[in-house]
Amino acid sequence: MSALERLMERIGIEPGFEDALGASRPTDPDVARSLARELGFPAADEREARRTLARLDAEAAQRPLPPVIVTTCPGGRLDLPADGARRGRTWTLLDGETEVTRRTAPDGESVALDVPEALGRYRLRLDMEGRDPAETVLMVAPDACWTPPALAEDGKIWGVSVQLYLLRSARNWGIGDFTDLARFVEIAADWGADMIGLNPLNAGFLDDPDHASPYSPASRLFLNVLYIDVGAVPRFGTDPAVRAQVEDPEFRRRLEACRAADLVDYSGVAALKVPVLEALHRAFRDGASAREQEDFAAFRRERGQALERFCRFSALRAHFAAQTPARADWRTWPAPFRDCRSDEIARFAADHAGRIEFHAWMQWIAEGQLARAAAETERRGMAVGLYRDLAVGADAAGAESWSNPEAVLSGLQIGAPPDMLNPAGQNWVLPPFDPNALRQEAHASYADLVRANMRHAGGLRIDHVMALQHLYLIPEGHPPTKGAYVTYPMEELLAVLALESHERPCLIVGEDLGTVPEGFRERMAEARVLSYRIAMFERDEKGAFVPPGDYPRAALAMLGSHDLATLRGWWESRDIDLKARHGLYASKDEEGRQRAQREEEHAAFVAALEDAGLLDAGEILPSEPFGPRIAAAAHGFLGLARSGLAVAQLEDLLDQAEQVNLPGTVEAHPNWRLRYRLPLESLAEDAGALARIEALKAARAGAAEATRDSPDPA
Repeated sequence: MSALERLMERIGIEPGFEDALGASRPTDPDVARSLARELGFPAADEREARRTLARLDAEAAQRPLPPVIVTTCPGGRLDLPADGARRGRTWTLLDGETEVTRRTAPDGESVALDVPEALGRYRLRLDMEGRDPAETVLMVAPDACWTPPALAEDGKIWGVSVQLYLLRSARNWGIGDFTDLARFVEIAADWGADMIGLNPLNAGFLDDPDHASPYSPASRLFLNVLYIDVGAVPRFGTDPAVRAQVEDPEFRRRLEACRAADLVDYSGVAALKVPVLEALHRAFRDGASAREQEDFAAFRRERGQALERFCRFSALRAHFAAQTPARADWRTWPAPFRDCRSDEIARFAADHAGRIEFHAWMQWIAEGQLARAAAETERRGMAVGLYRDLAVGADAAGAESWSNPEAVLSGLQIGAPPDMLNPAGQNWVLPPFDPNALRQEAHASYADLVRANMRHAGGLRIDHVMALQHLYLIPEGHPPTKGAYVTYPMEELLAVLALESHERPCLIVGEDLGTVPEGFRERMAEARVLSYRIAMFERDEKGAFVPPGDYPRAALAMLGSHDLATLRGWWESRDIDLKARHGLYASKDEEGRQRAQREEEHAAFVAALEDAGLLDAGEILPSEPFGPRIAAAAHGFLGLARSGLAVAQLEDLLDQAEQVNLPGTVEAHPNWRLRYRLPLESLAEDAGALARIEALKAARAGAAEATRDSPDPA
C-alpha cells in the first residue's frame, strides 16, 4: 500500500464507491491529493505523504484522550482505557463545574465509570502524575432519535408540505409570511393533517434577495426576515412615520404589484419590507416598554456570540455591498474584515451598534412570529406540527463560513457523483464541514445547527442525510466528476441528532435519495431516522412500482419533491420538456430515451394503481390526459403507504403543472418563485384539493388497519 493510500485510509478519503448503475468508481489519486491538501494533510507526492503520516503518529502519541467519547447507555458503565506507562491516573466526570463522580485507576489497569442517568454533554478529565490534565467531552445520548407517540404505536398520520414563500394571501406583501403559516396551520388542521412540512426558513442575503434558493442560505442558524409579517409587528398601526410610509401612493402601487405577481419578486418585497422594518425598529428604540426591552435583551443574551457575529456580518456585508456589489462576498473584503475576531471588526461594531441591533431585532421579531405559528399546531393538537428542513450546506459567501471558519473547508464543495437523474454529476457549490475540526470541538457546531433548526418544530428533515456517513467533495474549480467521498464520524453525529431530538422533542427524517451506501438505511432505521421515500422512485428491478404496503414503516412517503415534477407535470412529461428546452440532456438520443422511459412509467403507475384497488382495470389509459381520477388515485396510493408518515405537496393538491425548482438551472427557469395559484382565503374550500385530501385520508385509514397485525417487509 502506498503512502498516499495509507494516508487516505487514515484521514477518511474513501478509495472509491459503487455508482447508481452498480459500476465501481475508484478515487483518482490526483483528486485524493487535492482533497488531502484541503483537509490539512498535504500529500503532493509519496515523500510528503509519509511526512504527513509521521506527523499524525506523533500527534496521536501526545494525545491521551480522543476529542469526544459517546455512550448510549445512560445509567450504565463506561470502561476507560488502561495505560501501564501512566501513574496516578484519576478520572473525574463534571457537569459544567460540578463534580459528578471520580475514580482512580490502579497502575496499568482499566477502570469503569458510572454513566449519569441524565442525557447531555459532560466534561471528562484525566489527571496524570507528572503531566498536565487532559480533558474530553463525554456525550451521554439515547440509542435512537425521538419518535412521537402517534408513530411509536404504529399510527398512520399525514401532512402537507408547503413552500412558505409561494403562499398567496390578500394581506401578505408578495411573499408568504409567518402569519400566512399560522393561517395555513388552521386550514390543514381542519383537513385533518398532523404535520406541516416547510422549506428551509434560513437567513438569506438582504442586499441580494434574488439569491433565493432556500438550500443556499447565508446562515442556517438564523431566520429569513423576509418571512416577517410587517403588519403584525408592534407599532405598525400607530407610529406616524410608519403610517406615512405605507400610505404613500407609490408604496401602495408597488405593494399591489408584488401581491398580484405570479412570481415572487424578492427584490421588490425586500424594497417594501426593509425600510418599514427600519422605521419600526426606530419606533421600538424610542418607545419600547421595560418588558419589551428585557425580552429583547434576553433574546440577544441567549443567542450569544453566534447572533452577534451574524449581525456583524449582515451589517458589514451591507456596508461593502453599498460600495460595489462585487464587494458583497466576504472573501473580497479587506483582510482584517475577513477575520470575524479582528480588532477592526470590533471597532466597526462599536461604530455601527444601531445597525447591528437592527439585525438582531429582526431576528427577534421573526422568532416570535414563527413561535406563534408553532403554537397554533399545538393548540390544534397536531401530532408533529411544523416539520422544518435543514439544508446540507450554506453559501460560501455567507455568514456561516465567515463566522466559523475553522469548522468549514472553504476550498471544497459538496456535490454528488453522476447518477441516472444527473449523468454529469452535481456540484451544489456549498462548502462542507471539516470532519476533523468537528471532532476536535466535539461536534458543537453541528449541535448548534441542529438545535437552531429544531426551534418551534416537531420534526426536522435532514437534507442529504448520507452526509452523516460521508460527503462527495469536489475541489473548487473542478467538475463534479473530479470528486471523491470523504468519511464523517457517523456514530458521533447520530448521537448528536438523537440527543437533540430527545431534548426538544423532535422527529428526524433523513432525505436518503441518490447514491446510498450499502447498509446505510438499515443503520438509520436502527437510529429511528425515518427514510424519505418518493413514490416515483420506488421501483423494482423490472420497473414496477413498489406496492404501498411494501414501504417501510419507519419512513415518510411523498409523491414527489421540490426538485421534481409535480404530479401533473410528471404525467404530462413537462419536466422532460423543460430539461430539453434548457439543454440539460447530453443528446437528442438521451431525450428520446427519457421520453420512452416515461411512457413505460405511466403504464407501470396505472398498473400499480389498479393493483392497489384504486382504479378499475382499463379505467384510465397511460396515454389519457391528466385529470381528477388520476390525481385522486395517486393520492390514495400515497395514503396507502405503510410508512408512518405520508405527506402531500400543496402544489399537487392545487393541481399545479410547473415544478418549484429545476436543478441545473439558475436564471433560465423561475426557480423558487412560482406562486401557488390560489390564495389562502380560497384554499379551504377548493373542491379539487378537498377531493385529493379525502382520497388520501380514506386510504390512510385503510393503511392503518392493514398494518396492525402484519410484519414489516423492510
